[in-house]
Amino acid sequence: MIEVKDLHVYYGLIEAVKGIDFEVPEGKIISLIGSNGAGKTSTLNALLNRVKRTGKIVYSGFLTKKHKTHTLVQQGIALVPEGRRVFINLTVEENLRMGAFNNDENYEHLRDAMFELFPRIKQKRYQMGGTLSGGEQQMLAISRALMSEPKVLMLDEPSLGLAPKVVGEVFGIIERLKKEGITILLVEQNAFAALKISDYAYVMENGKIVMQAPASELIGNDEVRKKYLGA
Repeated sequence: MIEVKDLHVYYGLIEAVKGIDFEVPEGKIISLIGSNGAGKTSTLNALLNRVKRTGKIVYSGFLTKKHKTHTLVQQGIALVPEGRRVFINLTVEENLRMGAFNNDENYEHLRDAMFELFPRIKQKRYQMGGTLSGGEQQMLAISRALMSEPKVLMLDEPSLGLAPKVVGEVFGIIERLKKEGITILLVEQNAFAALKISDYAYVMENGKIVMQAPASELIGNDEVRKKYLGA
């Protein structure tokens, strides 16, 4: 679904991502794990051409280099950003309508599907986004991204700031989305939670990929356990 070759990301003279290669096969959950500042978020932003970058990114058979961010969203890539970034002064329903900006004719059908997936946000449908709890905002952010009917859903630190019980709910939803045919690219500092649901994972340090393997193997890797799993 996505193939990345020799990706570099720059912020002025600073090189945040230093020539990485990775693949996101269709129908799989792929994780990028690593500490804060490793280059994970920059990698996601590069996939949507939101940052200055070089290298080759192929999505669904075509080069993305010359495509605008909104065009890539229309082509089937959606991002749930770090920190959720819901529109705090819009209602839940208005947030969802913003997610369907290129799919307005299917809004009601998609909205009802989101309410089925997240019954809690259906109960809060007329509340302002800023009044929701952290977990509810994360559910709303995921729903808003799904309103564009993506083929690839990218999630940036979905567990950040959430209670353990809510983290379990969110990761359960991610697994369900995979079963429904959505390809997932997951960036996560909670390495154990990410590896438990992933098919394959890449470990990033200082802008480089330093390790890669099936997720089940990385969970048992001594170096990964010491650095990222607290074991």
